[in-house]
Amino acid sequence: MKPFIKTKNAYRVRGEVSEDDILSFARALIAKKFERGVELTSPDLAHEYFVHLLAGYEQEVFGCLFLDNQHRVLLFEELFRGTVNEARIYPREIVKQALSCNAAAVICVHNHPSGDATPSQCDKDITKRINDALELVEVRLLDHLVVGGNDYVSLAKRGFI
Repeated sequence: MKPFIKTKNAYRVRGEVSEDDILSFARALIAKKFERGVELTSPDLAHEYFVHLLAGYEQEVFGCLFLDNQHRVLLFEELFRGTVNEARIYPREIVKQALSCNAAAVICVHNHPSGDATPSQCDKDITKRINDALELVEVRLLDHLVVGGNDYVSLAKRGFI
């Protein structure tokens, strides 16, 4: 029996639920907002999604949101996991996934488990490498977001894309 019961405009809880149950349910609700075909109408919508999705991880996680020409969601995938302070990123794997889902654009995101969203020099360098690799196959890198706690930094807004 599911502990969360949907009512007309809200959810009720049946019995006791753990923090893990709540976080799992919250992630499922967040993922539903970004199902295939959902159109991203503003950059803030994507930023909000990723802050909630990645804020609780204890290790670095790097993922990509793959979009079509109309910036509708095709797929979100966590591609790389690392340690508390780094994850190995392979641009060719991002290109492979973009081509496999016929993406026209990509938003990359990763978290800083420390809670500090300030991009490192490595973050800036990998963003350039990813952008260069995607450009070769005519896929646009729209942004690379660094999430730290409840905050984020957009490398596109900072001029690195």
